[in-house]
Amino acid sequence: MTLPISAERVGTPRLTLNVLSVPGSSGDPVLFVHGNVSSSAFWRPTMTAVAAEGFRPYAVDLRGFGDSDPEPVDASRGVRDYSDDVLALLDQIGPAHLVGWSLGGGVVMQALRDRPAAARSVTLVNPVSPYGFGGTVGPDGVLTGSDGVGSGGGAANPDFVAALRAGDRSADSPVSPRNVLRATYVAPGTDLGEEEDTYVESMLSTRIGDDHYPGDSLPSDAWPNVAPGKRGVLNTIAPTNFRIDDLHEIDPKPPILWIRGDQDVIVSDTSLFDLAHLGAIGAVPGWDGTPAQPMVTQTRAALDRYGVYREVVIEGAGHGPQLDKPEEFRAALLTHLRR
Repeated sequence: MTLPISAERVGTPRLTLNVLSVPGSSGDPVLFVHGNVSSSAFWRPTMTAVAAEGFRPYAVDLRGFGDSDPEPVDASRGVRDYSDDVLALLDQIGPAHLVGWSLGGGVVMQALRDRPAAARSVTLVNPVSPYGFGGTVGPDGVLTGSDGVGSGGGAANPDFVAALRAGDRSADSPVSPRNVLRATYVAPGTDLGEEEDTYVESMLSTRIGDDHYPGDSLPSDAWPNVAPGKRGVLNTIAPTNFRIDDLHEIDPKPPILWIRGDQDVIVSDTSLFDLAHLGAIGAVPGWDGTPAQPMVTQTRAALDRYGVYREVVIEGAGHGPQLDKPEEFRAALLTHLRR
């Protein structure tokens, strides 16, 4: 039997958030945080599975996604507009097991960094690197340029942004949300069945513009000639705005589970969304030899310093292993939650 899921508008001192829950569920709370260009809808099947195993799941829409208030995003604070919203929700739910996917992984890391006691445990699902997305090299996230060149709002594919703005539900273009979902959110060939339309609608709930996705940008003298601005989604994870290199210093240290798909092409040491890697393979002209950001290597280096973690690699899974390998994903997550 599939358990029902309800949506509720939850007021906080910061904004009103849309929060999914499973009525009648009980046990330790588990809060799921979605990734970029998505919403809480991507967690619905996982929530019902977790509720059936004796946990009380919640999933939140971040500001500017889904049905939460579209408050502007101040990227000069890194992801703290998002993580402070999550902490405001936790003030009502209480300490919870935190599960963050992609951008949501960065949000969860920031919440953990700022308030360790809010997390009973942490699960990071193909998370953004602790040194952001784009514009760094090496395991310790050294900037390729002082202005963060190669990252931020200007790094987005303008045709994809236009497709989102137009509400494109078709499969006519390689950069339509539906085809981006099929090619990069999950491993190619994954059949999402009836859920595919739900996920496309979730992607299209993304607010578009300088205050949201992708955000503003600045010119740079260095290749690829775009630097991050201070507003909007992609700038929250630009390395000049977001950097968590002291997670190992927090106290207490809740255990971390790091789940990643071995077919992920978004968060990868050879990411198809990293301008430096795209330059190296000839997809962006004028490449000056800047190496790709080793995103997975950077996350592992940070977690090695943290110490209290376990890495699970799911074979055949893409960026969203909860979608294309749900049984393997849930088994790893539930083992972690029960511990």
